[in-house]
Amino acid sequence: MAKILSQDEIDALLSTVSSSAESEPEPQMGKSEQVKTVINYDFKHPNRVSKDQVRTFENMHDNFAGHISSTLSAMLRTMVDVDLISVDQINYSEYIMSLVSPSCTYTFTAQPLEGLCIMDYNPALTFAFIDRMFGGGEKLLEIERELTGIEKTVMTKIVQKIYRDLEDSWRNIVPINIEEKSFETNPQFIQIVPGNETVIVISIQLKLFSTTGLLTICYPYVSLESSLSKLSAQNWIDATKRKNLPESRDVNNQNIQNINVEASVILARTKLRVNEFINLRIGDVITSDVKINSPVDLLVGGYKKFLCRPGLFGKRRACQITEVFPYLGKE
Repeated sequence: MAKILSQDEIDALLSTVSSSAESEPEPQMGKSEQVKTVINYDFKHPNRVSKDQVRTFENMHDNFAGHISSTLSAMLRTMVDVDLISVDQINYSEYIMSLVSPSCTYTFTAQPLEGLCIMDYNPALTFAFIDRMFGGGEKLLEIERELTGIEKTVMTKIVQKIYRDLEDSWRNIVPINIEEKSFETNPQFIQIVPGNETVIVISIQLKLFSTTGLLTICYPYVSLESSLSKLSAQNWIDATKRKNLPESRDVNNQNIQNINVEASVILARTKLRVNEFINLRIGDVITSDVKINSPVDLLVGGYKKFLCRPGLFGKRRACQITEVFPYLGKE
């Protein structure tokens, strides 16, 4: 026979159901939070280089952009604006598809990095460089053809200068030696790694007069793999601090050797009253406390540096240094 529940038992069951219903949303909120933390991973574009290493690449090639701005401005005798646009990790096939044809593409080795790397110049930019080298002005050129033999030779000279700037930018992390391997006008013929291999692409924008174009550098991941451990922000900072030691000091010493400075000798000093100074006439003799055989001060750039004896060298007035004046300042 079925048991009939009392009113107290019914109230107890209802309170139990309501309390369990209120406690159920908590695990559901936890599950929703877990769903929010899930990140989609694209296996076609794996991030094989960390964000810290990408930032180091940005610092290196931002420095490189400054170097080539100075180099191209000097070669072309006009201002060339250079800016780093991006550092991307993409597949090699995607990079090749992004290049136009006919192109101005160079492959090179950068020992100790393994394999080949690519440096590509936008055709509009290439013809603007060549036109300027032959005395051209600000005219915007729209040319779609391959380079002639003479144009290729002129462009190669510019590229060799840019190679040296790239070596300087890498010097603080991994000293590299760049050697050009080939020149191609059709990027589809360049196969340095498989199409699905990850590459690091550096995009740099150059502006000459009204012509703007991209310079791109492609580093295969397999080439960088042995050196990735050195591509950290801390290594970059430490290397930047070390680079100004012996070599920079020698360069600075060589540069300051050609600076002209004023050297003067103070033969004597004395004190006069104002009325004595006003009454001075031609032929008057001013006495000094300095003896005729005593050394006098030699000033370089207005600072006392030496003691010397005045005299003649041939028919010219001269002084012979007898003592280096002690430097009293802090070293």
